[in-house]
Amino acid sequence: MPSKQKILIVDDDANIAELISLYLTKEFYEVQIVEDGEQALQVFNTFQPNLILLDLMLPGIDGYQVCREIRSRSNTPIIMLSAKGEIFDKVLGLELGADDYMIKPFDSKELVARVKAVLRRFQPARTDAVPASKVVQYPDLIINQSNYSVIYRGRTVEMPPKELELLYFLASSPNQVFTREQLLDHIWGYEYIGDTRTVDVHIKRLREKIKDHEAWRLATVWGIGYKFEVK
Repeated sequence: MPSKQKILIVDDDANIAELISLYLTKEFYEVQIVEDGEQALQVFNTFQPNLILLDLMLPGIDGYQVCREIRSRSNTPIIMLSAKGEIFDKVLGLELGADDYMIKPFDSKELVARVKAVLRRFQPARTDAVPASKVVQYPDLIINQSNYSVIYRGRTVEMPPKELELLYFLASSPNQVFTREQLLDHIWGYEYIGDTRTVDVHIKRLREKIKDHEAWRLATVWGIGYKFEVK
């Protein structure tokens, strides 16, 4: 029997944390709860979760700092939980590397659905079947969606699942222009309730890691969207 997937809940509201834990335990996840950012960073190393549910308003080290620290050393998926619903707060969370953002109060069933969706995107291809090749290659760039790896100029580039999926999707259709709405639909799917700024944030982060090449680049098509331009 495969081992349970592990979820770390970081929230100083004991009632909310216990409610989330109850729902996730019913879905056969292994759950651990911590109440502050410092504990989260300590437990992260020992518990090694498959996903983190991270509240932003924490005593001591806040959720933004926790996200930044974890992202500096791991691609473990992070869903931020916050009572802050402003676009600025969502964008900041995504820029720091969060994979999703939910506003409190939220429906517990929706939270479980988003957890499942993020974990599905993060899982590599099953080994009990022979998957179709999911590798796109250009000069100095290899994007492998089968094992979620990117090699740029001979070095492995760490990036969260959705960044890699967005890069792979664009690079799989060179010179084809996609609107932000199309990219949201293809990469985040119907489960994601967000705005098109999410795409802009992820493109910005990709450009910071994958610089323009003489043979290709991530191009903005003003007023429309983006394309992977091959020269």
